[in-house]
Amino acid sequence: MRLITQVLKTLLATSVFMLPVISASSMAAEYSPNFKGTEITEFINIVGKNLKKTIIVDPNVRGKITVRSYDLLTEDQYYQFFLNVLQVYGYAVVEMPTGVLKVVRDKDAKTSNIPVIDGELFNGDEMITRVVPVYSVPVRELAPILRQLNDQAGGGNVISHDPSNVMMLTGRAAVVNRLTEIIERVDKAGDREVEIIKLKYASASEMVRIIESINQSQGKQATPANLEPKIVADDRTNSVIVSGDIKARQRIVKLITRLDKELESNGNTRVTFLKYAKAEEIVKVLQGVSASIKAEEQQQQGGNNRRRNNNRDISIEAHVDSNALVITAEPDMMASLQEVIRQLDIRRAQVLVEAIIVEVFEGDGTSLGVQWATADGGGQQFTNGTVPIGQLAVAIDQARDRTTRSNVIGSETGEVTPIEETEEGDTTLLANLLGSVNGFMVGVVEDDWGAIVQAVSTDTNSNILATPHLTTMDNEEAFFIVGQEVPIITGSQTGSNNSNPFQTVERKEVGTKLKVTPQINEGSAVQLVIEQEVSSVNGATSVDIAINKREIKTTVMADDGDTVVLGGLIDEDIQESISKVPLLGDIPFLGNLFKSTTTNKRRRNLLVFIRPTIIRDGITMNKISHRKYNFIRAEQLKRQADGIPLMPFTKAPSLPNWENALELPPSFEDYLQKQEAEEQD
Repeated sequence: MRLITQVLKTLLATSVFMLPVISASSMAAEYSPNFKGTEITEFINIVGKNLKKTIIVDPNVRGKITVRSYDLLTEDQYYQFFLNVLQVYGYAVVEMPTGVLKVVRDKDAKTSNIPVIDGELFNGDEMITRVVPVYSVPVRELAPILRQLNDQAGGGNVISHDPSNVMMLTGRAAVVNRLTEIIERVDKAGDREVEIIKLKYASASEMVRIIESINQSQGKQATPANLEPKIVADDRTNSVIVSGDIKARQRIVKLITRLDKELESNGNTRVTFLKYAKAEEIVKVLQGVSASIKAEEQQQQGGNNRRRNNNRDISIEAHVDSNALVITAEPDMMASLQEVIRQLDIRRAQVLVEAIIVEVFEGDGTSLGVQWATADGGGQQFTNGTVPIGQLAVAIDQARDRTTRSNVIGSETGEVTPIEETEEGDTTLLANLLGSVNGFMVGVVEDDWGAIVQAVSTDTNSNILATPHLTTMDNEEAFFIVGQEVPIITGSQTGSNNSNPFQTVERKEVGTKLKVTPQINEGSAVQLVIEQEVSSVNGATSVDIAINKREIKTTVMADDGDTVVLGGLIDEDIQESISKVPLLGDIPFLGNLFKSTTTNKRRRNLLVFIRPTIIRDGITMNKISHRKYNFIRAEQLKRQADGIPLMPFTKAPSLPNWENALELPPSFEDYLQKQEAEEQD
């Protein structure tokens, strides 16, 4: 009994909630909430039962509420009343996709699964997120203002995304809708319309210059940035583009219209200084363009029977010293010529052409022969790479000293005295023969028999690598050579009595040559007209010297930075020479005593590679120069570390350090001063 009494007192003291009232006409439920000192969890349970919704309550939600309504509320109003009560006490409702409601604290609501909506679907205290695109105002500047208007402590949040220029707003629906409306109004205020005014008589660039001068003289710096008009000249169509506030645009358009009038004079003169092109070359192009324009205008005037001006004389002269053009023409003709100059006076691209020439040569040779002879005149002799035994015998005989004996009779006494005279032999022929011996040679002489055995094996290897490279302008021929000038006799002549002879000599360039003409096509392709030559002196002949020459002439297409193989020579030559005595030389094993064998094998591999690199700006050129500069300096430092033989305390010269690729290399004077300072320290 005591327990029942206590429960009744509690119900009467804490809450009084009227049951739903159902109207007979509308059959819609109406609610009249009345809570006094009720636990908030109990309040949430009652609302959930009435609305037939599943509600999950966060454990941190606690407290008592007191609220009363004197009006009957519909179901939607009753739900908004529920949200309003929770918002007043610092709580929020998060609706899940399944329809389940979660009641959490305001500060925890922004990290929950809040729905992302478009448009004003909600306008109460629901927690929502909206993504609002901004078109005319930077979101970085707009975000701090919106954060001051948003309920940061109550779970609201404002995030700006600069790359897409959008705002992400999180908070209660009513607050988010108000912030969205503010963004739309501010974004509309920053909108800038654009107008294009095509000029008939004046020049677009000159018109822009005049208007900007007027704005500066009227205190342009005091105008707000969003109201300041922007003026740009389009020389291609001779038009002026104006953007900004409507009143500022109207003022500038009116001013342009008043200034765009036909001149009373027949022409004007302008001096144009060129930046990249040559004035004397541009003059020829402009004269052709002006003649074409005049011919077209004459045809139009003849067909329409109207003439605007009889005098259309045009003067175009080049001032070479200042690389400038002096043009006298009417404004419309002047505008056309200035547009041609603007498109032609551009920085031309450059091309770095790097060539790699690789030549690998291998040569092997083997010679073995036996020769013999007798004093009676028999023997065998071979000449395929060996010293002939006959010539060797004659040379030995000439090299021997010869002794002659004679008797001398005295004039007074008549006595006969024997005298011996020794004549030294001539070793010239023997020296020449022995000097031509290559390899092993042994001779045997026994009982008027003599034999020579000669054997030699040769092995030749060479590896040549050349990497010439040069930089040239687009469509400009460049020539590169590393080598020497070799004198070659081209003729000789003597006098009538064979006196005063003289010879005519021509010097020929021998070495590595590279001649290239690049042409940059649309995109990154480069057409190269290439002449590549590698030559060297082979040796003297009976007439003059012999020159080895390998040359390639071709036209190729390569992409920027790609490597192209131009061509190559790969050959292999095997020669075998056998001299033998018939029948005897064919005897197995024993036949080697009656023959001489010489075998030569040569193999040559030659390949040429080309790589073009397009250089369109100074930064790219500076990077390439920096890389080449550091490569040469590294080679010098390597030699400096190795030292100079027999001069250990001598420091080899080297380039100064160039650290920053965006700066010019240090001057030679600065480098010397730095070296002197280091030596003094």
